[in-house]
Amino acid sequence: MLPVEALMQEHRIIERMLLPFTKEVERMEQTKKVNVKFVEIAVDFIKTYADRTHHGKEEGVLFRELRKKSLSNEHAAMMMSLIEEHVLSRKSVNALEKANMEYVNGNVASWSEVSKNLKVLVELYPRHIEKEEKKFFLPSMEYFSVQEREAMMNEFGEFDRKIIHEKYERVVGELEKIVATE
Repeated sequence: MLPVEALMQEHRIIERMLLPFTKEVERMEQTKKVNVKFVEIAVDFIKTYADRTHHGKEEGVLFRELRKKSLSNEHAAMMMSLIEEHVLSRKSVNALEKANMEYVNGNVASWSEVSKNLKVLVELYPRHIEKEEKKFFLPSMEYFSVQEREAMMNEFGEFDRKIIHEKYERVVGELEKIVATE
């Protein structure tokens, strides 16, 4: 398996989130209310899976290794464009999280910011995924030997193992804080 095939499998999971996000935006537009729990789960998914895990492998492994290669101008520009889209995703999810907290704290008008930032993600990810899969991923593999590809796959596996431990160490820390304040 090519390293980018593993990333493409992760895209399928990210694509599955788009329908629930779209339906939630439609519901918010009608009711002018936020489903706070939905947004909390959505933020966790984007931050942990789409950004920390998926984008983390792209930026921390694939792009890092590509920077060591003599990329064509087209591929170098495409990689920078993809990184900019990752940054946009991070900004949108942080704004989404902030607007959700404002809603929880009584600012009912912040539903529109929640909706706006969910829409940004719904519109961003299909284009981003298409760009990676149709224009960048497979051509990028040509820069690597078979051994380099295998090393990348091994690093992806190690990366994933670390992520699960990071996430649940945070969860335990949060639960410990809750118990300590009771």
